[in-house]
Amino acid sequence: MPPTRAPRTPEFSRRISVETPEHVTLKFELAGLGSRAAAAIYDIVALGFIAIAVGVLFAVVAGGLMSATSGAGGGWVSAGLILLFFGVVWGYFALFEAFSEGRTPGKRRMGIRVVMDTGHPVTFQAAMVRNLVRIVDVQPGFSYVVGILFAAFHPANKRLGDIVAGTIVVRDRPEDLTLALPATGEAEPINAGPPRLSDDEFRLLDQFMARYVELPAAVRDRFAAELAGRLADRFPDRDPRPGTFLMHLHRDERDRRRARTAVRRGAGGAAALASGDRFVALRQPVWERFRERASAAERRGLKNFTGRELTAFAADYRMVAADLARARTYAVDPRVLAYLERVVSSGHNALYGLRGVSRLPIGRLLLTELPAAAYRARRYVLAACLMFVLPGIAGYVLIREQPEVARQVLPDEMIARAEAGLYRQQEGVGYAQSPDPFLPIVASTIIANNVQVAFGAFAFGITAGVGTVFVLVFNGLFFGAILGMFANYGLAGWILTFVAGHGVLELTAIFMAGGAGLLIARALVAPGDLTRRDALVTAGRTAVRVVGAAVCLLLLAGTIEGLLSASGAPAAFKLGVSAASALLVVLYFEAGRRAAASFSSPETGRASPS
Repeated sequence: MPPTRAPRTPEFSRRISVETPEHVTLKFELAGLGSRAAAAIYDIVALGFIAIAVGVLFAVVAGGLMSATSGAGGGWVSAGLILLFFGVVWGYFALFEAFSEGRTPGKRRMGIRVVMDTGHPVTFQAAMVRNLVRIVDVQPGFSYVVGILFAAFHPANKRLGDIVAGTIVVRDRPEDLTLALPATGEAEPINAGPPRLSDDEFRLLDQFMARYVELPAAVRDRFAAELAGRLADRFPDRDPRPGTFLMHLHRDERDRRRARTAVRRGAGGAAALASGDRFVALRQPVWERFRERASAAERRGLKNFTGRELTAFAADYRMVAADLARARTYAVDPRVLAYLERVVSSGHNALYGLRGVSRLPIGRLLLTELPAAAYRARRYVLAACLMFVLPGIAGYVLIREQPEVARQVLPDEMIARAEAGLYRQQEGVGYAQSPDPFLPIVASTIIANNVQVAFGAFAFGITAGVGTVFVLVFNGLFFGAILGMFANYGLAGWILTFVAGHGVLELTAIFMAGGAGLLIARALVAPGDLTRRDALVTAGRTAVRVVGAAVCLLLLAGTIEGLLSASGAPAAFKLGVSAASALLVVLYFEAGRRAAASFSSPETGRASPS
């Protein structure tokens, strides 16, 4: 009668399966809420220390700026620190995940990482999407309630950012990716005799010996005595020391199972199990050599491989992937399966991932890819424009016809600026005009604020567009109401002179970011022929490029606003820059039209691949 297999320990972790082009299924263990929360706390603390360091440095430089010896140099340094602080806060997670194999320092410490739904390494584009949508996941009030709820109830433990980016967070501990190899040069025993332990007994002994060194001495001795006592009757000539006896028994039993005669032991399930043990012992050195090569290739990419090396690596990968399928057929130890799955996954990532592909040149990205994405999303950009302009007109008309409403809806600071504007205009001082040393600081602060607004307009598209529409409508009403209030004081031309230099670029960028959010909303509400999941991922790829185009315009607009609009330059010069900005926007979309026409894919506004 063949031995019965012990019941499997129930698994409480969630797993997701990915099929490779070789038709081998890889199973990834999804990271749970606990490990993800611990990693997030670790990263937030690390980010806090970095932010404090940058803040202290800024305080020192800003303090020096106030002295008479600082000059304009201190202003530029302070402006750089403001942008550095903004970049650290918004780029920490995305840049680490994009360029450190999907791991932030916190994720690395907790043994988890971000990968694509396909099991490939996370791309820069996907890392940006999942971390921009974090704006929604942290709501309300940076409590992460939205993200926690989605991760808890989504079948793949995804928060909103993962859903839009097409990513998952999986457990991954490379330091545990080892199996005890047989001694170098150990000959395969021939006719060593049949195994003397049942398969369940050997599995228990093998698991105990694998953890022998790690266990505390007291626990190890107690387990060794209990297990030796269980097997003692069959081995009268055993070593009296339980640990030594079990060590020798494990080595002897392993040799017997590696021997060719072990394959002929019994029939049915017993023979299959014995074949599996021998298969693992024979193939294990090959797997370990491939693991080392695959891990190195996954880190560095394939660009340093010669043609012959790449062909050999691909052949070895297919061979190890086939071994994984055989190992499942043999029903080998779950630890061996987990090891093999990670080895094949590492090779899969290196071979099919993007590490070995040359990156898109920056010039082509800025002048071709981003304008093309903005042009393809033009209908959504136009819709965002109307959602801003129409409320803006309504706000302007309301304040012009009912001036008393201004004191009820506008901040006291803006009302005070309008009241003081008459005196500033008579003195020849422009709106928000700053002393020259502070102009770089003004520019950097404006850039950071406007880029943050653009990120929000995009991210809240995942709320079916409700958040995006709110951002656009609210800002439109606010802008129109302010313009109406200044017009009531006879200062419309005075404030528009300030807005003229940068306004065209800034508003266009906000419309583009809003259009990106509406693109996400369209994929969520009306995915078309695609599944909602695929439509969101496809739209996210296009939308993040539109946001990238918006950020480029906002960088230029913020620079103009801080250095020109807030300066005492003549009004005619500012109006000239405004006209040039309008021409630049026209040329930008024309470049996007030409680039889009050269691509064969359909319009991405219909949720087709970008």
